[in-house]
Amino acid sequence: MTGLNEKVVLITGASSGIGEATVRELATTGAKLFIGARRGERLAALAAELGEAVAWRQLDVTDGMHFDAFAEAAATRFGRIDALVNNAGVMPLSPLAALKRDEWRRMIDVNIHGVLNGIAAVLPRFVAQGRGHVVNVASVGAHLVLPTAAVYCGTKYAVWAITEGLRQEHDEIRSTIISPGVTATELGDDISDPQVASALKEWRRKSLRPDAIARAIRYALEQPEGVDVNEVIVRPTAANM
Repeated sequence: MTGLNEKVVLITGASSGIGEATVRELATTGAKLFIGARRGERLAALAAELGEAVAWRQLDVTDGMHFDAFAEAAATRFGRIDALVNNAGVMPLSPLAALKRDEWRRMIDVNIHGVLNGIAAVLPRFVAQGRGHVVNVASVGAHLVLPTAAVYCGTKYAVWAITEGLRQEHDEIRSTIISPGVTATELGDDISDPQVASALKEWRRKSLRPDAIARAIRYALEQPEGVDVNEVIVRPTAANM
């Protein structure tokens, strides 16, 4: 048994990468997991593999009503919600001069509005029950800026600020920001600039496995009531990012 036994945890972006690794990690704790992502077929396969304590629903985090319905379905299935892991994110890097406005908009919608929609979906419940935990997955990009990553880093700075604001406004709710360094996931697979895509492969020569971030998320969630791990930065050893 762990501190998460029977706790109900919502996880977004759960179909691959850090999200999937977090589902697998938390499934060993006795927690009940409600998982969401755009790719429903992957969620269904993951839930079938891990058993009845894992339920799923297709989720578009950029749609507030869709996120509200996701949270409502979780509460209906498991009776309550104890924590939310806002993990969904996108990273189509490009130089500002490339003027990829559609990609900028998508990063803002998923990385910022997606986090806000998640908070809005659970915050009234957490306030009413006098407890809850929001874990937002950001990036080392919340602490530094690199060429081609200005907009992406801007969205992650915003996630950092939103998480800190939630902490200051609600002392009954725990809030944690997890900032991964370079991690081997599908993030960035949608980069449309060939030169930037090639550079990302080079950056990932030293990278973390997604399960390293999943363990950090578990660590924050397993702390006893009254202990709030506000931020964890996880980097590959001897790497700059």
